[in-house]
Amino acid sequence: MSRPLSSQPRLLLWIDRYAGVPCCWLFTWLRRLTGGLRFSENVQPVRRILFVKLAEQGSTVLAHDALAEAVRRVGRSNVYFAAFKENRFILDILAVLPRENVLTVDSTSPITLIHTGWQMLGRARGLRFDAVIDMEFFARFSALLSYLIGARERVGFHTYFGEGPYRGDLLTHRVLYNPHLHTSETFLSLVHALDVPPAAFPTFDFRAPPPLPLPSFKPEPGEVGPVREVIRSLAGPNEGPVVLLNANCSDMLPLRRWSDDNYVALARLLVASDPDLIVGFTGSPDEAPRVNQLIAAVGSPRAVSFAGRTSLRELLVLYGLAELLITNDSGPAHFAALTSIDVISLFGPETPLLFAAHGPRSHPLWANIACSPCVNAFNSRQSACRNNVCMQRLSVERVFTKAAEILVARERTPKAIPVAERASAT
Repeated sequence: MSRPLSSQPRLLLWIDRYAGVPCCWLFTWLRRLTGGLRFSENVQPVRRILFVKLAEQGSTVLAHDALAEAVRRVGRSNVYFAAFKENRFILDILAVLPRENVLTVDSTSPITLIHTGWQMLGRARGLRFDAVIDMEFFARFSALLSYLIGARERVGFHTYFGEGPYRGDLLTHRVLYNPHLHTSETFLSLVHALDVPPAAFPTFDFRAPPPLPLPSFKPEPGEVGPVREVIRSLAGPNEGPVVLLNANCSDMLPLRRWSDDNYVALARLLVASDPDLIVGFTGSPDEAPRVNQLIAAVGSPRAVSFAGRTSLRELLVLYGLAELLITNDSGPAHFAALTSIDVISLFGPETPLLFAAHGPRSHPLWANIACSPCVNAFNSRQSACRNNVCMQRLSVERVFTKAAEILVARERTPKAIPVAERASAT
């Protein structure tokens, strides 16, 4: 089975560039010819909002505060979200919006992408949104989609003097992208942009408040037992603490990968440090063969593979049963932030200053060398680098030391109280 287009970023970037640029140019001129470039000096009331963030599940977690602010303004039933079908999972977990308010596009193939995209556009136009908030950084097709939906207010990032890739002039609230704001603050700012007259931009007097606590993932009755059984079936008589490693054998951005040798060496140190500790490698079904090779290299019966053995919901249940996850900067680091697990996230081509998960259980490690970060919103997350020294500088010893520190702290203190329980207790 071929991979969905949403998991082929280079192909999507190619299509977005070579088809998106001329389309944005064409619709920009149509807008000009119809007098649509006059920017209002008034703030208009907004009653129904659509967010557009087609790809990246991890970034969707970082949009939590933006979604919560929109719900506060217009009510839960009046906030919608457009995403690729395979990315709606995290929206269902966040549960900020009603499930029926998630509009999806199936990217399984070009034909399904066009067909379901056209259907989604028709449904969105029928809902008559007052505002569309484009959370893609500089994607052309999200800007086109925002324009074609027909909302009166269209918020998103705009290139004024070459601060980012060209995406036409299709927005009413043209926000200047600030590469010094954390991504969660950036997304929140797009909602607050609705309070500013369109003619005032790029001036935007906004300062982000402290982040909200993320919702705590609550397994459904009967979900924990089967995952415990999976652990028992793999670990045998061993019932010690579980440390998870996400080696990302098929990472969409290979520069972010910590080497296989490092993961093997780390796993050996972990199993040697505690005679009861279990090391579990996670991954998708496609990654299972490569994960099995890593486990064979570790050479311990307490190194096991969860790759392909859990659904996405079961993976979150697994996080709640484990003590620590070690992963590169990717979706699992953000999913895990919704559970009680501690997370060590390894950064290199991107920076934790913009993309690290919030919260006391998030522990980003970053070498911070001169050429890092090298991928960002301005270069469509592309890099000329072919040697990720930034990841190589994160030594096994440094990661193991941090892991040992976290495990000791977790043994001495009770697990964190879930957000919902903490709120009710106060």
